[in-house]
Amino acid sequence: MKWAEISVQTTHEATEAVADLFHDLGASGVVIEDPDLINSYRQSGTWDYCDIPEELETEVVTVLAYLPVDEELEDKLRRFEDSFMGLVHHGIERGRGQIKWKEVLEEDWESSWKDYFHPVKVGEIIVIKPSWEEYQAQEGEIIIELDPGMAFGTGTHHTTAMCCRLLEEVIHKGETVFDVGTGSGILAVAAAKLGASHIRAVDFDGVAARVAQENVDINKVGDVVTVSQGDLLTGIEGQADVVIANIVADIIIRLLPEIPKRLKTGGRFVASGIIEERLADVTAAVLAQGMTVDKVVEEGGWVAMVMTVEA
Repeated sequence: MKWAEISVQTTHEATEAVADLFHDLGASGVVIEDPDLINSYRQSGTWDYCDIPEELETEVVTVLAYLPVDEELEDKLRRFEDSFMGLVHHGIERGRGQIKWKEVLEEDWESSWKDYFHPVKVGEIIVIKPSWEEYQAQEGEIIIELDPGMAFGTGTHHTTAMCCRLLEEVIHKGETVFDVGTGSGILAVAAAKLGASHIRAVDFDGVAARVAQENVDINKVGDVVTVSQGDLLTGIEGQADVVIANIVADIIIRLLPEIPKRLKTGGRFVASGIIEERLADVTAAVLAQGMTVDKVVEEGGWVAMVMTVEA
């Protein structure tokens, strides 16, 4: 089968929004080539990038997606371009904005994942591993297995990696967790393997919910993780010990008024997907809800936060 590989050169700020646009078109795979992320992993030695030179231009992020070459392709490309150009109306800087596409065979883009995705230790104990590679877990490590051929990413982007490290600190055994905007379900799986006993994972996108369920099944945590399609916390009953939202700043701000009443006493709200420039906006929204900011971590131009409700 032939596929169209569409590539967009954009900014760190626009990365998640561009990926969402591709998902809305039904993209069968999205790849984010973040040069800043590549450099950080080269320097840490956690990935095998010996054949890839140090990236010098770190401000340009390339987002690639794959759509089937069929009678709908031309219309999808036109819709994508219109939506991409419209990001400026939402205050998102598009950057270079160069859009290209080419035809590739299915086996070419599926196997290309394997050249770049190897086991990565994203936290103190969490390791993300592709399904086709062997990995001997060290004592105390938690392994999350993914097949990028059916996931939206490898989980090693700054936003997800920071969340994983924060979850290692805040998740306690037996707790209830709500994962809002679960995407590929990585954080829901991590919460389960860290000892949470009841996790509700929800995403507005039906494809994301299906992918999350597949990753839950791969990791054999379906007994504690329930995946559903929905809009933020709508349809999720009760209160949680931890709410996770790895989304974008505007959606986090929209979600914040719901958080105090959806957290148990002493509960924590872990949020990521926030670009550095929006930290002040999110912080102001947190304080307006009577919550406190307990921790802020920054990496590669992105921010993650841990917040609690004041007693």
